[in-house]
Amino acid sequence: MIRPKRHAETHLVKRIGWMRAAVLGANDGIVSTSSLLVGVAAAGTETGTILTVGVAGLVAGAMSMAAGEYVSVSSQSDTEKADLARETRELAADPEAERQELASIYVDRGLDRDLALQVADQLMKKDALVAHARDELGINEITRARPIQAALTSAATFSIGALLPLASAAIAGPGQAVTVITIASLLALALLGAAGARAGRTNMVKSVVRVVFWGAVALAVTATVGALVGAAV
Repeated sequence: MIRPKRHAETHLVKRIGWMRAAVLGANDGIVSTSSLLVGVAAAGTETGTILTVGVAGLVAGAMSMAAGEYVSVSSQSDTEKADLARETRELAADPEAERQELASIYVDRGLDRDLALQVADQLMKKDALVAHARDELGINEITRARPIQAALTSAATFSIGALLPLASAAIAGPGQAVTVITIASLLALALLGAAGARAGRTNMVKSVVRVVFWGAVALAVTATVGALVGAAV
């Protein structure tokens, strides 16, 4: 029997796990670090102190991102495991009810009852838990929670994003820190928005505008607060 050839495909949804964590980490690295540096610089702080604050913010932020991602995605993973354990028990206790439940899902998708039962029988014969996990619970290998991957990706991209405003602060001349950091950070955010849109095959202009707008808002607010605090102190 000659099997038909399968054409090669690369679906974008396969990137969703690490790409979400990467974009979040890099965006947070740029925005939070640059906002911190701009706020401190606006208060009239010397370059050495600005850099010290920036390095501390980079390390603290990367650790926070890693811990936050690991905890949140682990919660998702725990929920998935609990659902799979429950489904395993239900399959063992009443396989016929689970067969009917799976067939009903296929009927709702457009199959007639007899064909739906045949599909359910064949899929459950191969791997009943996988069939129910995918079609009843919406759990599959592509979108399954991966806490370690999310934590490492977020921490790494946060650090890379934070280095950009930190480097711009280091090369800025006296009294130019706020301007240089702001320009460098907004350019970095624009590049990040473009890269994210390209990786996800989405509208580039919309993505860039969205990222740059909220970054500019964060910088403006922290610069204002820093200037007010600096004047008061």
